[in-house]
Amino acid sequence: MFEGADTAGESDIAVPDQDQRPGRRSGLTGAVDWRLAARTGGALVPPGPRTSRFFAEQAVEELARASVRAEGPVREVTGLLDDRPVPAARIVDRRGWIGAAADSMAALTGTEAEPAGRFAGKPAGVQAGAMLAFLSTAILGQYDPFTGEDGTLLLVAPNIVAVERLLGVAPSDFRFWVCLHEVTHRVQFSSAPWLADYMKANVEILGEVGDEPMAEMLSRLVEEVRERRRGGGADDPASRGIVGLLRATQAPAQREALDRMLMLGTLLEGHADHVMDAVGPAVVPTVEQIRAAFDKRRTRPTNPIQRLLRALLGVDAKVAQYVRGKAFVDHVVGRVGMTEFNVVWTDDYTLPLPEEIEDGDRWIARVLG
Repeated sequence: MFEGADTAGESDIAVPDQDQRPGRRSGLTGAVDWRLAARTGGALVPPGPRTSRFFAEQAVEELARASVRAEGPVREVTGLLDDRPVPAARIVDRRGWIGAAADSMAALTGTEAEPAGRFAGKPAGVQAGAMLAFLSTAILGQYDPFTGEDGTLLLVAPNIVAVERLLGVAPSDFRFWVCLHEVTHRVQFSSAPWLADYMKANVEILGEVGDEPMAEMLSRLVEEVRERRRGGGADDPASRGIVGLLRATQAPAQREALDRMLMLGTLLEGHADHVMDAVGPAVVPTVEQIRAAFDKRRTRPTNPIQRLLRALLGVDAKVAQYVRGKAFVDHVVGRVGMTEFNVVWTDDYTLPLPEEIEDGDRWIARVLG
């Protein structure tokens, strides 16, 4: 087991007191017992890579240092400056990430972590926990703007070590490269504080779809994805997984909110990918080799169960979305420079529209004139 990350992660992860949790229920998820989700995910998650405690502790310490060291290059490349403090990253294991993700979902959706009632939220909690267990094996890092006074930067140590071994890349370079990506997300939100409220507002709109419990909704969508993929073509919504099918069956207001969330995610990830490569070999000597190996791995899952889950959840469509986001940022920055590009962080009007993600010149014409 990856004992170093287990130890560091478990000591940092804590479930907030019940009276600190918002109590409003969101129709997006129905009643979800997020504490049960965290316990279920923790029970189902496979162990991380085997390593000595000494190696694990070294990896944890290096990631902590790298997350601080990445701040300077990210600020220099992006030109985004603010006076917010730089919180220390939390280096966690897979169970630690599951616990943090469950807390974040409770905060984002305005649901109680443990709904009142003997059976309230239990089926949905189990379903959510199973999904978190799967996702926890693939997440390298995450910036959560919804927990902590200044957000929470999470780095999943066992996953980072597993990927660097799989790719055969220089560990120190890869760890710093990952930190550049996640620190960029922290800088995005600290420099544009309105982004967190914008995300919450759109989640609230999505939450108006009704009270179908999350477990039932996911089970129904998974089955519909399977059926439609058997007989549908490339243009069928099911080809984009659960998210694509959900979008196709939503009312206009919810569909527009989901589109805004997808476009924001495309921008945030594309911008972070641009930054992690733009720092150059002076900061990450093997950056080109890392990017080539990482992109190859991103699109070629080898486990058949992993391929099925990726298809059902629309992960491949999400990867393609991030590629489009980076292409958008690369093009606009290449045309007008980073200073002019940073107008994108002004407000919701300056965010790219779906058609502009595919054609950066249209965004330049509309926003920059």
